[in-house]
Amino acid sequence: MTEVVPFHHAQGLTPGVVAFADALRRAGHTVHTPDLFDGRTFATLEEGAGHAEEIGFAEVVERGVRAVEGLPRALVYVGLSLGVLPAQRLAQTRDGVLGALLCHACVPVAEFGSGWPDEVPVQVHAMDADPFFVGDGDLDAARALVGDAEYGELFLYPGDQHLFADSSLASYDADAAALLSRRVLAFLGT
Repeated sequence: MTEVVPFHHAQGLTPGVVAFADALRRAGHTVHTPDLFDGRTFATLEEGAGHAEEIGFAEVVERGVRAVEGLPRALVYVGLSLGVLPAQRLAQTRDGVLGALLCHACVPVAEFGSGWPDEVPVQVHAMDADPFFVGDGDLDAARALVGDAEYGELFLYPGDQHLFADSSLASYDADAAALLSRRVLAFLGT
């Protein structure tokens, strides 16, 4: 099966992120769940984003890079909102990457290099009316990224929740999360 590294969102390594990782494990994958916030979790997205800003977004990315130093290169990176930063950087810059799953966010490819690597398949998942994803330019970045990738897909789910796949948060959407999980497992199965 596949070796996977999900990077958590701004609220930290929540029970919902752990549940997502456990579902991947139950499907037979090896899953590593680095904690970029040293055990801290936050009740709101705003508090978590404030913490990320305090430690610095570049430091969040570097913590993600350091977290995979001892792991094989043949990994699939999963970024959940803030976690897209280290996931996307590693997918674009580390040799041997098997794929990337970017959920709830996407940054312009130019942030981490000149283009998306041809050999790295990518999926982007978000809600079609998520004010962060749509309003902050992530949707445009996602469309450009999947257009640049040899194998790229953009999945938009109906709704306006940002962290809809985290079962421990009020923004959780069970139907959308179930569909995202099926698509993620299919991606990992290839």
